[in-house]
Amino acid sequence: MQTSTPTLHQLVFEHLPDAVYLIDPQTSNILDCNAAALQQVGLPRKEVVQHSVLSLQKDVLGIEHWASIAQAIRQAQGQFVFIGSHRHHSGAEVPVEVATSALVHEGCEYFVSVARDISRRLALEQDLNNRDVQLRYALTEASDGLWDWNLPTNEVFFSPQLKRMLGYGPHEMQPTLETWATNVHPDDASRVRRALQEHIKGLRERYEAEYRLRNRNGHYLWVHDRGRVCERDAQGQPTRVVGMVQNITDRKHAEQALQMQASYDALTGLLNRRECEHILQQQLQLCQQQNLPLGLCLFDLDHFKDINDRFGHQAGDEVLRKVAREIQAQVRATDSLFRWGGEEFLLVSAGAPCGHVLRCAQRLRMRLEELDWPEVPGLKGITCSFGVAMFPEHGQQVDELFLAADSALYRAKAQGRNRVELAVLA
Repeated sequence: MQTSTPTLHQLVFEHLPDAVYLIDPQTSNILDCNAAALQQVGLPRKEVVQHSVLSLQKDVLGIEHWASIAQAIRQAQGQFVFIGSHRHHSGAEVPVEVATSALVHEGCEYFVSVARDISRRLALEQDLNNRDVQLRYALTEASDGLWDWNLPTNEVFFSPQLKRMLGYGPHEMQPTLETWATNVHPDDASRVRRALQEHIKGLRERYEAEYRLRNRNGHYLWVHDRGRVCERDAQGQPTRVVGMVQNITDRKHAEQALQMQASYDALTGLLNRRECEHILQQQLQLCQQQNLPLGLCLFDLDHFKDINDRFGHQAGDEVLRKVAREIQAQVRATDSLFRWGGEEFLLVSAGAPCGHVLRCAQRLRMRLEELDWPEVPGLKGITCSFGVAMFPEHGQQVDELFLAADSALYRAKAQGRNRVELAVLA
């Protein structure tokens, strides 16, 4: 006797990874099931087919209960979904998410149930629930996800939210630092790595960076990433860093659209960051061609957040405007001054030697420290921290120079603020 060749539909049915049951709504008997269903309960086909759902489903209590469930399935729009447990042949319980829909074929009503084993999902949720207070706090505060880096093993825990943000399933993404590092945009990678390492070495109070991160489809998302060392060994060396990631793509796109509308900062009247990137590249190329030095001075207001908190944002805006006016009056006509962002400013001095740039930074620091503030009653004064980098000593490219100046600025803040620091030689 020849056996018939399985149809494509039969092959698909048998090879589906989730358990599928065809059920008689009236009797609750299982009319058919696929291989995954048999494997899920550990029984041969003869002990499943033509047996009642009640013998497998732990949470259906008798035929009357089944009748009420059947009515709910018929009334459901689309699928009727519930979480329950199947009895395994070994006596164990298999947690399942069951999605059931009703269909009519040749005048007969049937139920089709797809039962997905959610053991791993529940175990993962339990693992998250068991994590310490710091991680639970991070999960509450950051809806887009978190990471937990074990420095001695280089293993990284990526939360399900973070994986979902990047388009991955809960069991994908290798838990290693390399998984993250290889997906950071090449133009951002060195800056982000430096910020992270400087925090680990104690040069920054915390790690914080905005950069582009590649998702599963190869597209880049803008993210705001921040973290902090939360565990150390007996020698005081960092052993664990916990961080939170926020998707800021929409905000970045909106910012970029606004930046494209003008070259000047609306608050201070200084050239803005977009124009700075263009001018700085031009001036660096000119200095390279003529073998001239170029100074980069990055500085920001110390404790500016306190001014906003104490006196309000309107007062903070007035402080930024006055600082911009004072600095603009002190620098050379050939220098370029920019509002880099927030309370940060950038001064570019083409053709100026290192000594001149450092003296200029010190003069600006003292001038700002001496200012009176009748515009903001109660404000006794402000100070600024400065980081200076020079071409060609501290870098040959714009990104290298900016990274060097940024590191010098953070060093100035770490050493007490209200000071000028020169970048260290690479």
